[in-house]
Amino acid sequence: MPIFSTYDGTQLAYHLQGEGEPLICLPGGPMRASRYLADLGGLSRVRQLVLLDLRGTGESATPEDTSTYRIDRLVEDVEALRAHLGLDQADLLGHSASGELAALYAARYPQHVRSLTLVTPATGTLGLPATDQDRRDAAALRAHEPWYAEAAAALAEIQAGHATPETWAAIRPLTYGRWDAAAQAHAAESPREKNAVAASHHYPESGIDAGPVLAALRELRAPVLVLAGEYDGGPTPDRAAELAALFPHGEFAVQRGAGHFPWMDDPGAFVRAVTAFLDPEVSSVQAGGIRLAYRTWGEPTAPPVVLAHGRGGSSLDWTGIAEALATRHRVYALDLRGHGLSDWPGHYSFEFFRDDLHAFLEARNLAGATVIGHSMGGVAALLLAERDPALTGALVVEDAPVLLPLDPPRPPAERPPGELGFDWQVVASIDAQLNAPDPAAREDLGKITAPTLVVGGARSHIDQEQLAWMAEQIPGARFVSLDAGHLVHDENPEEFLAALRSFGIG
Repeated sequence: MPIFSTYDGTQLAYHLQGEGEPLICLPGGPMRASRYLADLGGLSRVRQLVLLDLRGTGESATPEDTSTYRIDRLVEDVEALRAHLGLDQADLLGHSASGELAALYAARYPQHVRSLTLVTPATGTLGLPATDQDRRDAAALRAHEPWYAEAAAALAEIQAGHATPETWAAIRPLTYGRWDAAAQAHAAESPREKNAVAASHHYPESGIDAGPVLAALRELRAPVLVLAGEYDGGPTPDRAAELAALFPHGEFAVQRGAGHFPWMDDPGAFVRAVTAFLDPEVSSVQAGGIRLAYRTWGEPTAPPVVLAHGRGGSSLDWTGIAEALATRHRVYALDLRGHGLSDWPGHYSFEFFRDDLHAFLEARNLAGATVIGHSMGGVAALLLAERDPALTGALVVEDAPVLLPLDPPRPPAERPPGELGFDWQVVASIDAQLNAPDPAAREDLGKITAPTLVVGGARSHIDQEQLAWMAEQIPGARFVSLDAGHLVHDENPEEFLAALRSFGIG
């Protein structure tokens, strides 16, 4: 357990989890030991977590001067940790009350902040306090839960000024998206992990002048992610959105089904959202209510090309092709829902993937872009070109199923062991559609007006004669079958790129 000395000589402890670039993590509470953060749902697999025990908590020393527990004075402890770690600029994550602490640090030391991740942050110090109504509205979302009546009554008692240890305990289920055994054990540790004396001094009685802080945050150049829980009452998603809007480079995301501890409620969703934000090569956009992660290559002013991957893939599948196309194009490769670093909402269909493409093109103002789709992504691109012809400037469909009923039908697939980079539910959903596809997808091929190239793999399991038939149904479309299996652009990138060039792309 590493120790460092802060500005007043107090010895502070921090804990390291994982490997990679350091991410300084500040615990909330206020003044709760950092061990409740654990590995933040597995975030330690992609970053080294530097979990600070704030003074007087966990393994850190207790100062004699209780005024040093003030949130504005804790900023200097964070600065001492940054200097101790030898970081010129730090990636900083603050949870709950320490979301405010991280923001105060960014206001005072903006030059030392590379990124700011605020997880269900408190907002009162920043001039956006959660209201009693906020908490009642959030609680009402849980009215179907068996514990709701007791929790709602306890919340009313607390808001009436009659807080007791029993009422605080009764509202704990409201802070978790799932009040299961893991959440109950996590909540039970809170009283033992929290320094009540330190917490009583955390917010100064005179308050903090939010004016200068907000002025500084409005000038912050670092990217900021504000992550809210759908069921959280402090902050509610609306309040968190207001906070994100303060920052010139602020992003806002809501984790569905989550409360105040989103890494407990759905570790995968939490890690994907934060990983996408922290990776400088990944951007995210809210499109049709789904957060879609994507990567870009090439000059922003170059003609746009959008790449849609196949089932079980991600934007990374296109790296080689994207780099080649980027010499003359602005290339966008997205993770469709249920894949990679995008949201995994649990419901999937070719039509949903079509809608993802539609929303992405509109959100990024890419109407008229060239769209290249492989397999499942190719079907999505076809459906989009059928329904909204003006959105697609040119279309390339790579070895996509023609949506004729499979004979024999595919039996239920068995999930492979281990962690997957996509939601396994995608397989069951898409297999069901392949077994009994909507005939309109075939019947409407003639509605496509975009110049279209259909590329097949001569050694693919996809019937090349069916692909040739599909191309014949699309006015003016071309068909070429290359020496490759199903992953044409990966197995034979030279010929794939040559086919694109002959079509006028690249």
